[in-house]
Amino acid sequence: MNINYELYKVFYWAAKTGSLTQAAKALYITQPSVSHAIKQLEDSFGIALFYRNPKGVTLTQEGAVLYSYIEQSQILISLAEEKMAALKNLDSGELRIGGSDSLFKHYILPYLEDYHRKYPGVRLHLNHGTTPEVISFLKEGRIDLGVVRMPITDPQLEVRESLQLQDCFVAGPHYAELRNVSLSLEKLQQYPVILFSRNSRARMAISELFQSYGHTIKPEIEVGSVDLLIELARKGLGISYVTREFVSKELEDGSLFEIKLDVQLPPSQVGIMTMRSMPVSSAAVRFMEMIG
Repeated sequence: MNINYELYKVFYWAAKTGSLTQAAKALYITQPSVSHAIKQLEDSFGIALFYRNPKGVTLTQEGAVLYSYIEQSQILISLAEEKMAALKNLDSGELRIGGSDSLFKHYILPYLEDYHRKYPGVRLHLNHGTTPEVISFLKEGRIDLGVVRMPITDPQLEVRESLQLQDCFVAGPHYAELRNVSLSLEKLQQYPVILFSRNSRARMAISELFQSYGHTIKPEIEVGSVDLLIELARKGLGISYVTREFVSKELEDGSLFEIKLDVQLPPSQVGIMTMRSMPVSSAAVRFMEMIG
C-alpha cells in the first residue's frame, strides 16, 4: 500500500487536536482540504478512522491503533528536523580532517582553535598520515577533507589550492662554516643529509629535483616527523630538508640557519582535498571558508 505521507500528517494533526479546524490551522491549509485528506486515507484502508461529532472528531478503535504508530513516526521526524537544523547551524555534528602532523601543527592548528571557539558543539576528529594515506582516508569515507601537499592528480578528488610553502635545507651551529656559503647539490651531498621518509610528498619533490640535475640524493638519516628533522639539525647530526615556514622560530633565534644553494628550490602548494562525487558537510564547508 503506497499512501502519500501528507495524508498521515493531516491524520496526525486531526487526531492530536480533535478538530478539523485546528488541524487546518496547524498545517496552513483549508478545512475542506483536511476533510478530503482524511476521506482519502479512510478509503485507502477501507475503515473509518474518526467519529464526527458537533465538537470535532474522536478516533475510532482502528484510528487509535493507527495513531499510536503515526505519533511515534511524527516525533522521530520532528527530532530529525531539529537535528538537521542543528547540523546546518553547527550547533552539533563533527568535522573530520586528514593531514600530516606538520601541517596540523604549523598550518591547521590556528584555524582549528578559531573554529572550536566559534562552534564548540562540533566534535573534531583529526587523522594524521602521509599524502597517500590521507587520500585513502578520504576515499574510505573516514574523513570529510584532507590537507595535503600538491600536486594531486586523481579524477575522484576535488583539490583547491590553499597555502604556498617553501622548503629549504637548514643546519645548526655545528656547521657554522657553511653560513653564507653557496653550495652546489654535489657539494651538499658531502655532508650528512637528513630527510623525511620515502613516501612523503616533500621527499619525493627533493628527490625529483636532484634527479633533474643528474644527482641522486642519499640521506644519512631518515625520520618520520618534522620535529625530528628540526631537532636533529639543531643537535648537529646533519643538514635537514624542512619547510621554511615550519622553522621560522629557529631561524629567527639562530639555533638554525638556512643553507644557500646555487639552484632555486621550487615552492610547494598545500591543497584542500574533498571527494568530487560526495556532498561536503556543513561543518567541513564552514572550515574551508575559514581557511580561505
